[in-house]
Amino acid sequence: MLSPTIVDHVAIDLDPPDNLPFARVLDVAKWVREELDALGARGFPKTSGSRGLHIYVPMPPDTPYEAGLLFCQIVATMVAKKHPRSATVERAIKARGSRVYVDYLQNIRGKTLASAYSRRASEFAGVSTPLRWDEVEKGASPKDFTIGTFAARLDEVGDLWAALRKSKGADLRAVMKYAEP
Repeated sequence: MLSPTIVDHVAIDLDPPDNLPFARVLDVAKWVREELDALGARGFPKTSGSRGLHIYVPMPPDTPYEAGLLFCQIVATMVAKKHPRSATVERAIKARGSRVYVDYLQNIRGKTLASAYSRRASEFAGVSTPLRWDEVEKGASPKDFTIGTFAARLDEVGDLWAALRKSKGADLRAVMKYAEP
């Protein structure tokens, strides 16, 4: 039964400042993946359809919003702590400088992100597109995934988002490794 207080997955939104090369966003995505791997959690990247990247993480059944939010906050904070020159959890735009904002607050109830496969009103007619991690490693660009190219991509790779829907949820207890002794 669906409940408005339960989440199936959470997302970490990588939001770059204007004019930052997308390669920096991909670097931060790789660091998020490293943190998720360290926690035994699986992440599913997708372009936002604009300048950013989203990483979705499946949650176990009956996960409250607050627990999913806390999980993302810990992951985002660890990334920012380990890579302070490139990543931040600072909400104030001025304080971010040229760093990628690792936004875990998109998991607050009522917040929205572009859904997978949605068209975006961007200068290049982007589509929010699920990616494979090898595409992140190789340097994918949001401009590779547009209204004009998307049908051929879907034919080629299929529904990469299906794996998120079928994936086992993260073990939320794993973040306890970051707790002070």
